[in-house]
Formats: sequence, C-alpha cells, structure tokens
Amino acid sequence: MLHKAMRYSLFAGGKRLRPAVALAACRAVGGRDDDALTAACALEMLHTYSLIHDDLPSIDDDSLRRGRPTCHVRFGEATAILAGDALQTHAFLVLARHTPRTEAIAPLVLELAEAAGTSGMVGGEIADIEAEGEPPDVAVVEGIHRRKTAALFRAAAGMGGVAGGAGDETLQALRVYGEWLGLAFQIVDDVLDVTSDPATLGKSAGKDHAARKMTFPSAAGIDESQRRARACADAARRALMGLDGSGLLAALAEFTVTRLR
Repeated sequence: MLHKAMRYSLFAGGKRLRPAVALAACRAVGGRDDDALTAACALEMLHTYSLIHDDLPSIDDDSLRRGRPTCHVRFGEATAILAGDALQTHAFLVLARHTPRTEAIAPLVLELAEAAGTSGMVGGEIADIEAEGEPPDVAVVEGIHRRKTAALFRAAAGMGGVAGGAGDETLQALRVYGEWLGLAFQIVDDVLDVTSDPATLGKSAGKDHAARKMTFPSAAGIDESQRRARACADAARRALMGLDGSGLLAALAEFTVTRLR
C-alpha cells in the first residue's frame, strides 16, 4: 500500500520542471543526461513528497492535485504522511546508490539537503503558514517564495551543474539562475491561482485567497505580479550570460512565465 501511494503521486504527471532544469544545466556544462538522471529523479521525489504533505488537511487541505484526488483522499491521511516521508528518504537513497560518479554524491546530497530543510523549502512552508491572515507585504512574500519554492529550483540547477562537472564559477551562475527562475515560477503560480480554474490547473483554484495566504497578487496586484515574474525570468537569463549551451535553460525561463498551468 505504501509503494502504491508513492507511485500514485510520483507518476501522476505534472510539469517535471525541476528535473528538466537539472538535465538542462548538465547539458549546458557539457555533461550527458545520464550524468544527471539520478539528480533529476531525486528532485522529483523530494518535490512530490512536499506536495503530498502540502495537500494534507493540517496544511492546505486540498482534494485535487494534477487532475485527480490527492494522496490523502485516495489512500488516507496516515498512508499519505508515510508516503511523503518515504519519498523524501528515497530521494537521498537514489543519489547515494545510483549517482554515476561517486565524487559527485556528497555535493549532490548537500545541494538537495540545503534546499529542503529549515533554510529552504520547509522553512518557507512554516513562514507561509505564519503569514496567513497578516497584512500583505511584498518583501515578506518574496522571502517566503525564495525559501519555499526558489530554493529547490536553485538546487536543481546546481545539481545539474555538479553532475556535469561544472567549476565553482559556473555552479554559482547556475544557482543564481535557478533561484530567479523559482521566484518567477511561484509568482506565476500565485497569479494563476487567481486567474485560472481547476480544470486548467489540475488543482484547486482560489485557495490562496480563501486561506488568507500572503501572495504576490494580494500584496502587489495582478499586473505588478506579472511584471515582477517577467523581471525575474529576465534576471535568470542574464545569469547565464557567457555560458555556452544554455539555450534550453533560457527557454525554460520563458516557459515559466508564459505557462497556463
């Protein structure tokens, strides 16, 4: 049952954007897809665990994800919690056991662990919860988004670079790209929650407003949010200047601000 629940959420579809960033970053520094495949899988496992836990009644209480019932609706709350726990653990097992170059294992684990913990995704999640119902503030929202969402995109770009054997300067440029990309992604997510519908999104719409969450649209309005998302995508592309082979990364930045779901 646990493995069924893990597979149910992991293979439910989605954009697979974080793995795509890792693979594209690896290509950009001259690596092969096979070099970054374990990193890409680990990123999607960790991201999926976060979605399972976000959807729980104790956090966002969502019943729809990727166009079908959420994990806890399908399998029960206890199984969903354990499925998320197991996917998080399995992400690091995959990196440790299947990374092609053993010297890359520790740097990859470090990139992912830093992005997932209290200074990254989990810290951003609790800050998001604590901000519910508070007066909207752009600086606070950006701080939440940089941890809750952008940290994992930063790790995706960095992990792709590590897997491809990039040097320190190139790795830093990739991390900067990933952070700006993640911020653009989350701003667009905030906007789509207001402007789109469940059939298009594959998840509940309007839930941020209903939960009195602090978002970019609540703090700055739709038009300014869209302008900021574009500015973040442009900053992501600028971080790639001088990096040959970064065309796919630039295209992913454009997709991030033009997507409809």
